[in-house]
Amino acid sequence: MLNFDYLNNLNEKQKEAVTYLNGPLLIVAGAGSGKTKVLTSRICHIVLSGKATANEILAVTFTNKAANEMLSRILNNLKKKKFGMPWVGTFHSICVKILRKHARAADLNYNFTIVDQEDQKKLIKNICKSENIDTKKISPNYILNIIEKWKNKGWYPKDVILKKNEKIETSFLKIYEIYQSKLIDLNACDFNDLILHCIKIFENNPDITKMYSKNFKYILVDEYQDTNFIQSKWLNLLSIENKNICCVGDDDQSIYSWRGAEIKNFLEFDQVYENTKVIRLEQNYRSSQNILSVASDLISNNQNRVGKTLITTMEEGDPVQLNCFKNGKDEAIGISDEIEKKIKKKFSYNNIAILVRAIFQTREFEERFLKIGMPYRILGGTKFYERAEIKDCVAYLRLIHQEKDDLAFERIVNNPKRSIGDSTLKNIHEFAKENNLNLERASIKMLEQNLIKPKAKIGLSLFINSLMKWRNDLIVKKSSHIKLLQIVLDESGYSAMLKNKKDLDNENRLENIKELLSAMKEFDNLESFLEHVSLATSVDQEWDGEKINMMTMHAAKGLEFDVVFLPGWEEGLFPHQKSIEEKGQNGLEEERRLAYVGITRAKKKAIISFSMNRFYQGDWIDSMASRFVDELPEKHLEKNSFFDEEINNDDDFDFNQDFEIEEGTRSPGWIRYQKRIK
Repeated sequence: MLNFDYLNNLNEKQKEAVTYLNGPLLIVAGAGSGKTKVLTSRICHIVLSGKATANEILAVTFTNKAANEMLSRILNNLKKKKFGMPWVGTFHSICVKILRKHARAADLNYNFTIVDQEDQKKLIKNICKSENIDTKKISPNYILNIIEKWKNKGWYPKDVILKKNEKIETSFLKIYEIYQSKLIDLNACDFNDLILHCIKIFENNPDITKMYSKNFKYILVDEYQDTNFIQSKWLNLLSIENKNICCVGDDDQSIYSWRGAEIKNFLEFDQVYENTKVIRLEQNYRSSQNILSVASDLISNNQNRVGKTLITTMEEGDPVQLNCFKNGKDEAIGISDEIEKKIKKKFSYNNIAILVRAIFQTREFEERFLKIGMPYRILGGTKFYERAEIKDCVAYLRLIHQEKDDLAFERIVNNPKRSIGDSTLKNIHEFAKENNLNLERASIKMLEQNLIKPKAKIGLSLFINSLMKWRNDLIVKKSSHIKLLQIVLDESGYSAMLKNKKDLDNENRLENIKELLSAMKEFDNLESFLEHVSLATSVDQEWDGEKINMMTMHAAKGLEFDVVFLPGWEEGLFPHQKSIEEKGQNGLEEERRLAYVGITRAKKKAIISFSMNRFYQGDWIDSMASRFVDELPEKHLEKNSFFDEEINNDDDFDFNQDFEIEEGTRSPGWIRYQKRIK
């Protein structure tokens, strides 16, 4: 007798999604609605109902972790210790299997290698060198990103379509041609090729396509809202014969367009697959009703969505807190006080999260937490003073302050590149040791004695002269430590390196440096600042025990916490200025989806906050509460006393205080908001 016990733990909509086995199915699974349970139960039901064998089911996930969890749950449901599911895995792992069998159809041998990111960069560097392209101005990472974008669209070099404004991309097309040719010569492919080559095989060999399409009686896809064009096309080809494709996801959690994800795959699913059945999972098992109501009201402002209304059987819970602070420092103090005085009495540190829009925002919280001894971890990122660009800046300042700082010298002598390679540095080290000198003094002596090779000599001379000049700026000209760093970044070429070099991460690096300049304002001089950094980086933060979690909202997707703090809800920061400038309304809607993701990470308490002022690049700027704040339903909110104080002073207070601040110090968000309300 068949055992369908797994059905007993499902609500009616979940059960419907599990048992519907005829034709295309789109499961709109709201946050915390048990989509993984539905997916695994559906696979079990297909097998136990005799609709397909394990070998006839294709289940695709985005991560190995998700695939392993799926297999584990299936085994548990079937009460079997061993149960083979050969076609459960990530897009890439499934494609590798197919490509190994049909490698010749993609001009490869079956034993092809898959090159990693480092190998890709080396290959691009070599191509750039042969084509006389300066990798100091355009990074291999940036070129690879463009190539990845083309591959995600299903384009080989011959297929690339360029717009008139994409002039720089035109120069990359030849690199792409050479790159792809080199990979074939090496009997290799990159990760993006795995899907691209499979598509090529399917399109050029209908018999192969038919074989796989007939074999896969059922196809299941997790996190469908995160698929790109070529992944969607791959699924479409594999589902031609049986049409039993089931995609699970949440259009309201589509937040990865910058990685190539296309929300239209989700929104247009029923147009691509005829006779699609749509089932909405609206029962939330994670959050209190107040949290869900706030999230639902906010996301309802988006136009491009399938639509759903989340409900919960849990208690109404606490209202969502909305806190206004005078400035960013007060915001960090306010949040730490809230945790210290109220939150930690009821919840463990491990179940508390601070979710920010941009990683540079963690700095003020880290400073505060270190000061009061509150343990924390950065998930999906690095602690502020341990980030490479911050360590570089600090190293410059350390060496200016103290010429004997050999560690700082070693870090920055060739950063940015000054043609001072490892062999030159080795020679300086040996000379310093022999003559009992620090590295800077040894360098000066070697330059005087003409012991440095001509190319390195130029770079080293410029560096030493710059150090002398910067010390003069500090000691004689009495430049502030903030001004000094700005001078160093400019004259060393470090700022230009980040600004001019096309690299996806450089924008974050620049934001972190701007935040560093803000941090320095809190100290009277260079010495006190450097002392602070030393103490901050020496504090043992690896103690055992519980820690508060800090991360970006992007990194928080798929996670959940009892308590979630959402600081920095200000125009220009959130929604992010760049997102709206580059993508317009689509960018705004994705930012709103990100806000939705952030709020729905909370199980019991969600606390949103913003500041009226922020210290940015050495100046105070007045901020404006995010437009998302205006979209939060009042009846589910609880505001802090700051609102009452402001309302007493001004009956028209709606986050819009008229500070006497120069136009030049107004945030981009403030300026954009003023235009919007006029």
